[in-house]
Amino acid sequence: MHSQRARLHNELHARPSIYFEGPAHLHHYAFLDDDGVAEDILGRIAEVAGKTPDVESAQEILDLGDQTLKWERHTEFFTVTLLVPSPDRAEPWPSPPPLLAEISAKHSRALISASLILVEAEASWGGDAEAYGFRDPAGSSVGDGDAIIWSDFRLTAEGVNRILLVNRGLNAFRLGRMTRRLLEIETYRMMASLALPVAKEMSLELLDYELELGELSERNNGDEEASPRPLLTAIVLLSARLEHAGARSRQRFSATEAYARIVFNRIEELREERLGDRPRLGTFILRRFRPTVHYCAAINQRQENLAESVARLNDLLRTRAQVEIEEQNSEILQSLNERTSSQLKIQKAVEGLSIIAISYYLFSLFKLGLQSLGALGLVIAPSIAAVVLAPLGLGIIVLLIWRIQRAKNH
Repeated sequence: MHSQRARLHNELHARPSIYFEGPAHLHHYAFLDDDGVAEDILGRIAEVAGKTPDVESAQEILDLGDQTLKWERHTEFFTVTLLVPSPDRAEPWPSPPPLLAEISAKHSRALISASLILVEAEASWGGDAEAYGFRDPAGSSVGDGDAIIWSDFRLTAEGVNRILLVNRGLNAFRLGRMTRRLLEIETYRMMASLALPVAKEMSLELLDYELELGELSERNNGDEEASPRPLLTAIVLLSARLEHAGARSRQRFSATEAYARIVFNRIEELREERLGDRPRLGTFILRRFRPTVHYCAAINQRQENLAESVARLNDLLRTRAQVEIEEQNSEILQSLNERTSSQLKIQKAVEGLSIIAISYYLFSLFKLGLQSLGALGLVIAPSIAAVVLAPLGLGIIVLLIWRIQRAKNH
């Protein structure tokens, strides 16, 4: 059996919902997992639960008497969900239990999402969402009409978003899945929206970069006779700043795309139907959330397009510099050819003079040799000396010419 088979198979059961029946409150808090936030929260949960949580797992459901607590570890954030049964005629929107109040107060700067779902039985539902303190709420019939959900998406003074779910026919399994979808929509919507401030900041930076790129393009078109090195240095610096900005925002924009896809899928899974003249819950969310996602995607695409434009200008300028270098090399080679031709002419002249000089000295040696023989009493007729020595001298000269040509060819 493969060593990872059991672990991979059990991913199907990695993140179960809290299954419950009857009226209840679900307090859900999501914290950005920075600076050891998750470890600190798990330590506090261990003190309350009286057992050490399994820090190697992605989630755990703990029984705290009449309450049920679930924690989940995600890539960038950590969530705590506390299920508290709701008795009849209880406060519809109670304050968070002491454990959650303590955790949220201690890590308030890392708190990215806080939601409270009130699950009501249909018999207790009066039919008026505004009686629960909502103003201009959005509502939908979900789960093929087995539940109704309401919310105005306005934060309370404590920063909590309130959602009302009226159970008309959901069993414990479906009720747990339905509340989980609602909580995931809120959590992932907030995590996806983290890119919005980054996108707005990037928009101002990209405007400056675009103006600078336009200026560099004008310089490239106008300064054809100038040296490309200063312009090339400016383009390289602009490309480096763009790459730095992309490295800073690329992960955030990618996360937004992934989180937004989960939100869209969860809204589709609600299978909403309209309630009267009220906007559907999913429609209300997407009306502002979808433009946020599209804006972040547009800024990301704008950044990539700008980087490509800078790269094209850089390639164009490098091509121009390369052409100029090739022209300079061609001029240098032509100058070398001319110099080599002149050297060859000089060398031929020198060779000719050398042969003449050698011939002169050779015949001078022959003459001296004949005169020396005459002094010794051996007189050789000039005609005989010419017949003997002329071919010999000519042969020596031809041999010298052949050796010179052979050395040149080599």
